[in-house]
Amino acid sequence: MENPALCANGCGFFGTAANQNYCSKCYKDFLEKEEENSAREKETVMAKDMSQLSLSSDQNTEKKIIADGSSTKKKSERCGKCNKKAGIVGFKCRCGTVFCSIHRLPEEHDCNFDYKAMEREILIKKNPLVKADKLVGRMM
Repeated sequence: MENPALCANGCGFFGTAANQNYCSKCYKDFLEKEEENSAREKETVMAKDMSQLSLSSDQNTEKKIIADGSSTKKKSERCGKCNKKAGIVGFKCRCGTVFCSIHRLPEEHDCNFDYKAMEREILIKKNPLVKADKLVGRMM
């Protein structure tokens, strides 16, 4: 029989080799931390993909805003559809315009951003094309 080993986390209980030398409670905590880390990695990958696919016109306007940095007073955000003050609750669409809560949906403000093309590009990047080898003369 094996000599029981203490938990790798140092809690004082005995660990098992099946649980990577953790006790049952520490092993459960270890698995939860791993799931959180993998979820964070997925979020950062998605954020990178989304930022890379931003419109070039958005990048140009951001550069102009940074270059114009002379004005220190912030202009109040207004809805692009009804010109109502959006304030803190303003929703920024991927088309680059701020909208109020009524016009925040793409269908409500006649958004010109192509969501399908963006999703297609993400799918193409994440799922590379897999081709089978061409086997000449192979019989089934």
